[in-house]
Amino acid sequence: MEHVDPTVFRLAIFVLSIFVGYYVVWSVTPALHTPLMAVTNAISSVIIVGGLIAAAAMSAQAGGPNAWIAKGAGVAAVTLASVNIFGGFMVTRRMLAMYRKKERPKAS
Repeated sequence: MEHVDPTVFRLAIFVLSIFVGYYVVWSVTPALHTPLMAVTNAISSVIIVGGLIAAAAMSAQAGGPNAWIAKGAGVAAVTLASVNIFGGFMVTRRMLAMYRKKERPKAS
């Protein structure tokens, strides 16, 4: 049997994870969306820490030829994760607002 190129193997895993993630997220009942958003925000905060480390790791070295790739990937990770966190908080806030009692105008 021939060996599979590691890049092709990793690409296949990535594509399969996209399909699995799609079906898992869209099969969640509406009652669980708020806790799911909280977990997504927690994962995004870990991504921000990793992005900051990636951006700073090559800066600490002598600025090798690929330093701009690490810095760019780190900045992109931090930017996208920040948008995800902000959106998650906005969606969670809006969902929790649906469960608040609406104030009735007082009769005078």
